[in-house]
Amino acid sequence: MIIKSIPENIFDTDAKHIAFAINTEGYNDAGFAGQVSSKYWKELANCGNHELGTVLSKTVGDKTFHALVCHSLHDGWGENQSEIIKECFDNIPSNGEPIATIAIGTGLIGMLSGAILDKLFVECMIQNKK
Repeated sequence: MIIKSIPENIFDTDAKHIAFAINTEGYNDAGFAGQVSSKYWKELANCGNHELGTVLSKTVGDKTFHALVCHSLHDGWGENQSEIIKECFDNIPSNGEPIATIAIGTGLIGMLSGAILDKLFVECMIQNKK
C-alpha cells in the first residue's frame, strides 16, 4: 500500500527497492526506464521481448531496481492495465521492505500509448503488496 508520497528524487530515497514500468518489446531507452538504463542498468535499454506481468530485477549497490513489464509500445496499456500492474507488484521479491515507485503511466510514453491515468492512480493507491 502506498503510505506516503515524497516529492524527492526517487534515486535518493531510503527505500531499497525502486519499481517502474517497461514495455513488452524491450526498448527502454526513454522516460524513467531510460534514466535507469543509462545510470544503473545498461542492458535494460534493449532487453528483448518479455510477457506482460514479468518483473526484471537488478541490484546495484544498496538498491534493487524492479522493471515491471506492464505495457506495449504497439498495443498500448490494454483494458486490464491495473490488474497487470498489481500482478507485477505482487511478484516483486521485496521481503516486506518498502517499494518506491514513480507515478506509472504519467510520463510522455505512458500518455502517448494510452495509459488511463485516473484509473491507474486510483488502483495503485489502494493496492496492497502481498
